[in-house]
Amino acid sequence: MQIRRVLVVAALLAAAACSSNSGSSSSPSSTTGTTTGTTSGSTSGSTSGASTTASIVSGAAGLTTTAFSPNPISVHVGDSITWVNNDTIAHTSTANGGAWNSGVINPGQSFKTTMSTAGTFAYHCTIHPGMVGTVTVQ
Repeated sequence: MQIRRVLVVAALLAAAACSSNSGSSSSPSSTTGTTTGTTSGSTSGSTSGASTTASIVSGAAGLTTTAFSPNPISVHVGDSITWVNNDTIAHTSTANGGAWNSGVINPGQSFKTTMSTAGTFAYHCTIHPGMVGTVTVQ
């Protein structure tokens, strides 16, 4: 189990290093420390464009529903959410159904996505699967 975890973390770090060297503005950047994304699906209703910040709290790897704060998150279609890693180790924000995937968010970095589809989305950290949250988009 320990070897598998080391291999998974090494693979995620290698993927993050490769993508940050690709020159893409949506990849993690050592200059800005921010990644961006957009949820999949079609937009419905009006968009408000508000922004919500969610913290990945210190010590999150050992937590469950309190690893992301606030949790749950409620936003409107067109709003964005930015997850900020306030922990000392890497994490992800990954929707269970694939609506978004931050990739590795290193300490001090963030990931921003715009919610384009109404619904309730469960999400987790792929590195620490016990870390879970819910986003409701109206």
